[in-house]
Amino acid sequence: EVTLVESGGGSVHAGGSLRLSCKASGYIVSGSCMAWFRQRPGRGRERVAIMDGGGIIDYANAVKGRFTISKDNFENILYLQMNNLEPADTAMYSCAAVDGRTCTTGFDYWGQGTQVTVSS
Repeated sequence: EVTLVESGGGSVHAGGSLRLSCKASGYIVSGSCMAWFRQRPGRGRERVAIMDGGGIIDYANAVKGRFTISKDNFENILYLQMNNLEPADTAMYSCAAVDGRTCTTGFDYWGQGTQVTVSS
């Protein structure tokens, strides 16, 4: 059974930083397509950052230059480092994984999410 468990959310002031973690079990993060999504209040889910199995990365325009996606292949964890946070970043953040190397198909596995709240 594959499980993805996020942690690291919390409440911070604007300009602050958080690092989200997504611990995978029953799934190997190395060489796999994984991503971070968020759902802000009153909005649909949006993709924030994605890394394919070859290490190619893409970010949503709203977070470029502030967020960094990375993997710890030894610990089997996906990270999202979030710097210079803004109130507009307030959302439930979830990680997702594809059962494969490429990101051309839909995501097969989802975590339960971790809440990030940024106050002005």
